[in-house]
Amino acid sequence: MSKEKILITGGSGFLGINLVRYLIKKGYSNILVLDILDFDYPDVVSQIEFINVDIRDRKRVSEVMNKVDIVIHTAAALPLYTEHEIFTTDVDGTSNLLESAFESKVKRFIHISSTAVYGIPDHHPLIEEDDLIGVGPYGEAKIKAEKISLLYRDKGMCVPILRPKSFVGPERLGVFALLFDWAKDGHNFPMIGNGNNRYQLLDVEDLCQAIYLCMQLNMEKVNDTFNIGAKEFQTIKEDYQVVLDRAGFNKKILTFPATPVIYFLRILEAMKLSPLYKWVYETASEDSFVSIEKAEKNLGFSPKYSNQEALIRNFEWYLENVNNIQGKSGVSHRVPWKQGILGLLKKIF
Repeated sequence: MSKEKILITGGSGFLGINLVRYLIKKGYSNILVLDILDFDYPDVVSQIEFINVDIRDRKRVSEVMNKVDIVIHTAAALPLYTEHEIFTTDVDGTSNLLESAFESKVKRFIHISSTAVYGIPDHHPLIEEDDLIGVGPYGEAKIKAEKISLLYRDKGMCVPILRPKSFVGPERLGVFALLFDWAKDGHNFPMIGNGNNRYQLLDVEDLCQAIYLCMQLNMEKVNDTFNIGAKEFQTIKEDYQVVLDRAGFNKKILTFPATPVIYFLRILEAMKLSPLYKWVYETASEDSFVSIEKAEKNLGFSPKYSNQEALIRNFEWYLENVNNIQGKSGVSHRVPWKQGILGLLKKIF
């Protein structure tokens, strides 16, 4: 049983709850969850300490940092949030946390970034040394947050930076709820482009493994930046098809030419009727995968789940919990995103 005090920012979110459960199984008993959303998970709520704190509040952040050994920074304002919320949370909030952690002599600060820092690249696989050209406020904010993290690494802090691909698994909703809802109700599912592009995902449990390795291994080994993604993935059409097959209605992924669909979605976004944000629909028909060789070599990272296995795990959780999900919507990964006009199109697919 580890006595180290672990602070998880954004601990009420999709990654946060999966990480809490993972660390409890690994023997951690002193876990502090920091979030502005309630920690409403009955199975583990009695095993953690929850504090409602906004990471943008410098004073409150400093107060809770006392005697913390490891910070795992998962909190973020996601792409559907306003530009102001994204920059104040993802940049200013990260700065507050790092400054407080530095002053409190925290041993390790594990920063969860994103492969969104690479923008829309012209080659694959992407490696950690590739240029950072974020798309939109979210990608730009993630780059700025990484730069702040590097400043504190230069000051002598151990600041591992993980860049995960889009991760799925139990508790994940958001944009993936579109696929799961259509599959559950026995509909074909529309896809932007021909579906032959390779789009790497990541199971949340494998991301938790990478975080755990950064907590456990020698500081010199982990004090670096790592891409994290699935080892095995096929074309996006093949990977998404397994969800429709699992639903059992003999439905198919239907592909549509990318250019007119993207143009249509741009119009819908301008009218606030699109369930997708620009980075999703602009990249959905493109290859998107990173090299995880560095994490495999330096951390011993070994992904357990393929894209298809991760999607099936997520879908099966969705089916088990669908009655608790219905009627909810928002802009985080904890709830389904509004389908907008796609909800009407569903009837003809």
